[in-house]
Amino acid sequence: MNRLTYWLLIGLCAAVGVWGQVIGNRDVLLIGAIAGFGVITVARLLYRADQYEEFAEAGEER
Repeated sequence: MNRLTYWLLIGLCAAVGVWGQVIGNRDVLLIGAIAGFGVITVARLLYRADQYEEFAEAGEER
């Protein structure tokens, strides 16, 4: 996931959370927060998988 995609998804989740706060619907606010945490989690997992792949390739070269 590149940085632009990451920040656009985080911005979308924040906008959903703010929209939920404005309309007074706590469920929409919580959906935005949970989706934001999901985006962060997926980005971290993809980053770790990429790091592991680079580590494994370096080990094969020996």
